[in-house]
Amino acid sequence: MQIDDDRLTEHGLDAAAGQGRVLLLACGALAHEILALKRANGWAHMDLTCLPANLHLYPEKIPAAVEAAVEKHRAAYAQIFVVYADCGTGGLLQAKCAELGVGMLEGPHCYSFFEGNATFAAHAEEEFSAFYLTDFLVKQFDAFVWKPMGLDRHPELRDMYFGNYTKLVYLAQTEDPALDARARDCAGRLGLAYERRFTGYGDLAAELARIG
Repeated sequence: MQIDDDRLTEHGLDAAAGQGRVLLLACGALAHEILALKRANGWAHMDLTCLPANLHLYPEKIPAAVEAAVEKHRAAYAQIFVVYADCGTGGLLQAKCAELGVGMLEGPHCYSFFEGNATFAAHAEEEFSAFYLTDFLVKQFDAFVWKPMGLDRHPELRDMYFGNYTKLVYLAQTEDPALDARARDCAGRLGLAYERRFTGYGDLAAELARIG
């Protein structure tokens, strides 16, 4: 799913010219959740711009994309906060954000901060054979899992990719029976046991409130 940077900048540079505005520079996979939190908390001083969610398929490209976006918008904002965790960059994104002087979310990936980094870390060793989905990944399962792995063309590869997994854990941000059903279907397609956990927005909400 391609998400255009300028289309998701809610107010643009003119509205951001006042002091105290914050730009949330986010992964496109988090757009829905961030907008929901902004509405619920009245964070009108925060603007959102998103990088394409499919950068997760190429994590080595994330630091450079973040750098380009920070440099594009830096002059118009009092603060920029990068709404990514490490997301497979092997520490390179954290190093880039430190170099740029901008903050970012803590945690290895969105599964962790949605569940809460401390909670996720506490049972990580017991769940090394779990495959995780969020609301976004349930909705985009074919685009981000099934097709990139070639399972639409070669379903026989399923056991090679997922033979060492035992269950699919759906970390749900919302109470949505339709998404629950879709996540259960994803587990069936992968041949995995199914577990659903309602997490809400986890540490994402707390981190945005902290900078707000």
